[in-house]
Amino acid sequence: MRKLAFAGLAAITAAVLTTVGVAAADPPPSSLVPVTNFGANPGALAMYTYTPAGLEAGRPVVVALHGCTQSAADYYAHSGWPALADRWRFEVVFPQQSTANNSLKCFNWFSTADDTRGNGEAASVKSMVDKAIADHGSDRSRVFVTGLSAGGGMTADLLAAYPDVFAGGGINAGLPAQCATSVVEATNCQQNDQHLTPAQWASKVKAQYPGYGGPWPRVAIWQGTADYTVYPVNGTELRDQWTAVHGVAQAPTSTQSLPGGTTLTNYAGKVQLYSIAGMGHGTAVDPGTGTTQCGSTGAYFLAGICSSYYTGLFFGLDKGSGTTTTATPPTTTTTTSTTPPSGTCVSASNYAHTQAGRAHQSAGQTYANGSNQAMGLWNTFTIHALKETSPGYWILADGQC
Repeated sequence: MRKLAFAGLAAITAAVLTTVGVAAADPPPSSLVPVTNFGANPGALAMYTYTPAGLEAGRPVVVALHGCTQSAADYYAHSGWPALADRWRFEVVFPQQSTANNSLKCFNWFSTADDTRGNGEAASVKSMVDKAIADHGSDRSRVFVTGLSAGGGMTADLLAAYPDVFAGGGINAGLPAQCATSVVEATNCQQNDQHLTPAQWASKVKAQYPGYGGPWPRVAIWQGTADYTVYPVNGTELRDQWTAVHGVAQAPTSTQSLPGGTTLTNYAGKVQLYSIAGMGHGTAVDPGTGTTQCGSTGAYFLAGICSSYYTGLFFGLDKGSGTTTTATPPTTTTTTSTTPPSGTCVSASNYAHTQAGRAHQSAGQTYANGSNQAMGLWNTFTIHALKETSPGYWILADGQC
């Protein structure tokens, strides 16, 4: 029986990421469109989409997974992803859980019947991706997934189960892939250090698709330091897991201060850990009209920094959309650059290159990702051209752009 019983079991309720908020009872906004007949749906999920007007073929797809007690409409209304979709031109898919599957509407990230390749809810999400691509001629190489809490746990599981489908993921207050295989184990995963090595964490990912040789999805991890639903150790374990999957060191290549008390730690451009000082359990948003702002506050949508914006930059969703404004640096200087598609030359400031994932900084100096060529001071005044010679490998190309 797929429905879980929670009455009187406080510990088990915590194990599936309980939340005190109640999901909105209002129907989804008219621009959030229900999609039926999207193919095999063994997980019995509902599919909703947001499509910017006149969306061109060949654009990316982002799958956004809500948290417990939430709905697709909640994530649509508060996360900021629809506004970013309008700006950067991509499709958003909002899967929705039901109380028939889980009494708290949590995605079942801890159940092998639902979080493994070809099975249950994971297979349903894969069918939604295929439907979105078929309907809009989307770019199959630029499909991403993100989620909050139980949706974050399922995001990690989807990245492990379908590394050939998802180019990257954004895990908000989530858990390592395959940390738990039962409701009881889930409690321990949420609250405690599992004392696994990075290699052991990586093996949990690689076991989900035996024989797969890569490339592996890039991963952005968001974690509040005062989260007592999914404890901060999960952010560290996710870092260990995905750096080991990518074969990069757990020592950072750069760190950076961002708005909202956020520290961004970068690991070779493959994994990024965003630690938000004092934030509890939720998706970080930053209401407003500024370039780096998005979203609105609500239950488990907490003011501070727009995580969706920075995750979108990490995914490269701003590429190919014309003139865009990069993230605001600590000096509050705003840099504007034109970002062409991957594989071509990009001329921009050293700060803009690091924000777009083409370079990284250490001790105030900038280095090209992949080649590690020195580029000089990390600021908005030092300009260089970089060329991507292979995925994620950038070289200095001054005079060639």
